[in-house]
Amino acid sequence: MSDPVTPMNGAVYTHGIAKISEVIPTGMITLRGALADKGFAKALRAATGLDVPGTREILHDGDLSLAWMSSDELLLICPHMQALDRTQQLADELRDFHALAVNVSDARALFEVSGPHAREVLAKLAPVDLAPGQFGPGDMRRTRLAQAAAALWMPAPDVFRIICFRSVAQYTFDVLKVAAQPGSQVGVFHG
Repeated sequence: MSDPVTPMNGAVYTHGIAKISEVIPTGMITLRGALADKGFAKALRAATGLDVPGTREILHDGDLSLAWMSSDELLLICPHMQALDRTQQLADELRDFHALAVNVSDARALFEVSGPHAREVLAKLAPVDLAPGQFGPGDMRRTRLAQAAAALWMPAPDVFRIICFRSVAQYTFDVLKVAAQPGSQVGVFHG
């Protein structure tokens, strides 16, 4: 099997008000099913060790994260090398349910925006209330960045992770760089 290749070949931008970097290849598995079904939740827990996250939440346990994407969709984030096996394990555990587990790792790009102005960079691009107290670690949003569909969360204070389709990785990286240009801070979150 060939080594995974990221869409931006590990691109990094460090010249602005926040650091923008492509994250190493990451496993991503889309899960569809009846999230409120107790049997589905039990099978999911057996496969991942994680509960179904609440609306607009992301849960973490070690190197696994489970994100709410919609009322019938979750995203399991794991090390890239585990994605195929975890997809099969999920399919096996969920076989008695009307459910879908599909490995979308190579169809997505993952970026990180970090630094004291990271929140401001993303607030310029996404129609989401990113004010402290409104959005923080544990929160997940499916939204857009300028004209590209995206999902974002904060794994730590002053750090955001952004998932987009691989086909718009260059565009997403470029709009993040523009929003992070030197001297472009607005000061809405830092005064």
